[in-house]
Amino acid sequence: MRNLERNQQRLAELDVAIDAFHSSLEAAVEDIRSCTDFDAPMMRGVMFWSRANRYLAEVLVPQEWVRTSRDNILRVVHPTGSHAITAISGAGGVGDLRMPVRSKNPKGPVMARLVEANGQFALMSRDEVLFGRELEDIPTWFLLYQWRDGVLSAELSLPVRMNDKFVDEWLERIPLPLPNLGNPGADVGLLDEPGDDELGPDVVVELLGG
Repeated sequence: MRNLERNQQRLAELDVAIDAFHSSLEAAVEDIRSCTDFDAPMMRGVMFWSRANRYLAEVLVPQEWVRTSRDNILRVVHPTGSHAITAISGAGGVGDLRMPVRSKNPKGPVMARLVEANGQFALMSRDEVLFGRELEDIPTWFLLYQWRDGVLSAELSLPVRMNDKFVDEWLERIPLPLPNLGNPGADVGLLDEPGDDELGPDVVVELLGG
């Protein structure tokens, strides 16, 4: 009980209620139930990742949080610019502090810069106008989610380091007890989100006049 109270107090310090995570993940589960075997194999995973972030933003943006999707990292930034949150899939013992956890998918250089930000600031950049500081320098918490034996687990954790392209070192981990959200009606092993380095290079196409 003491741990639960401490976790709730920590969430209050981060200005986010556990109900925001409950409702966001529950709505994402409902959405992927609409997928069938006629959808693309990655549809369930991409939809769950996208909708979890979408519904979290829909809860927090009316509270003056700011949403951004820069570099394919879906984030909501606190109105003070003190921290941000993004939802990604995890592996290991998500929600269980007795077990190590890591990001389920390998991450690219964009996420590495985010996790290991060096704290250097640009003077009056666009980010400072929008967020009060450089976006990459805002501590970004991960809403980690994981399906194990048909049960969804989650935690809110602050990453500090990547090893071999996986985020696996954390400054703080806050387990998020979830209600039973039921079976998603799908192969939960497909629940993945795209990596930040999977966008590919920008290609400029020019039409040549005849």
